[in-house]
Amino acid sequence: MSASLDDRLQRLLGGEHLALLRKRLRRRFERAPLGGAIAQIRVDGLATEEHAALAALLGRPQRYTSSLQFDLEFVDDNLRRSGVAPSLRDALERLDGPITHLATARLQQESLWSAVVDGCTHPDLIGLLDLAEGAGLLKRLARQDAAVASDLCRATEAVLRLLPAQGVVRSQLAANVLGDAHALDNSRPVATLVLAAWRQRGLPSQGSEDDSLLGSAERARDTWARAGVLVNQLARPALFLNLPVMSAGDGGRTGEPSYLSLRSLLRSPPTWDVAGRRIFVCENPNLVAIAADRWGRDCAPLVCTDGMPAAAQRTLLSQLARAGARLCYHGDFDWPGLRIANHMMRDHGADPWHFNTADYVAAAQTVSGLLQRLEGAAVEASWDDGLSAAMQKHGVAVAEEAVATQLLLDLTDH
Repeated sequence: MSASLDDRLQRLLGGEHLALLRKRLRRRFERAPLGGAIAQIRVDGLATEEHAALAALLGRPQRYTSSLQFDLEFVDDNLRRSGVAPSLRDALERLDGPITHLATARLQQESLWSAVVDGCTHPDLIGLLDLAEGAGLLKRLARQDAAVASDLCRATEAVLRLLPAQGVVRSQLAANVLGDAHALDNSRPVATLVLAAWRQRGLPSQGSEDDSLLGSAERARDTWARAGVLVNQLARPALFLNLPVMSAGDGGRTGEPSYLSLRSLLRSPPTWDVAGRRIFVCENPNLVAIAADRWGRDCAPLVCTDGMPAAAQRTLLSQLARAGARLCYHGDFDWPGLRIANHMMRDHGADPWHFNTADYVAAAQTVSGLLQRLEGAAVEASWDDGLSAAMQKHGVAVAEEAVATQLLLDLTDH
């Protein structure tokens, strides 16, 4: 285009005083229907100079009005005949840059994202992306870039194909598969997708009852542990007493509390001799010490969750359940204790062990010393509809150690 034509276009529609008018005209092209031609354009709220500019496009003077409607084909013909521009759209693009047709852009983006999902082959990742929250997670991690999302999916599937593992260290897995020992660290995109895909599998959720699949309360370390991947593998080992083991000469009855780390549970899992047996589970380590002092080698098998079970405790409980054990759980009669118990009943199939309404009422009426008041929001017990109401009525928390005498009666094998 010659300089004179540039000057003519600039005089016709250019300048800061017409910037708002150009923006409104551009918006009309941006929001045009998909595959539909624009026949007429109406612009309201015109200033005097804006009206004058549109009248010049029409090629005839018009009395000022705040609104003006014009035939787009007529304006395009005027611009072409004058040699200013091939069309109004072309004129606007020459002045302010390309105009994005939003409907076409959305269709192109949808096509790109569909191709990303269609390119996935691992069932766990496909299952995740079938969920609205899973697809949204991928878009956020990829910063809305389909090409980046495709690369993330390929890396995620490469990791998922090796799960469940047999006690591999997370950094080693990341280095071997992704070439970066930190690629699976917390909050890294591939790690986030792997954990989300693993959580949504057909496995029990480890979070609270109202957690979504992606917002699970399960810590990343615990999810990795379920997948056979070690993170901080020596933290919070599982405490137990007299768990029967097939390969042990004494059957595992040492009479002394023992620990197993997550590392040993995943790398060298014992062969538990617990099929059809009751395995008692408590919340507090003190009860294990009390039981060992009282019964020693004659104590029934006892496992401690040490509060809400962490990775090692969950792994041990899952191994025992798969080996055919019948888990029987007791904890503190307080709201955190009920949350732990709900987890035990739901995710490990445990039965209550002196942990019902009648047990609480009896304990609340007989505990001595200064009473500990219940604090915090009430929690419903999934296994006993009346327990929460009874606890709210009495308002007393009962520590597990306070009923140790009664629990010890069940823990003798004689």
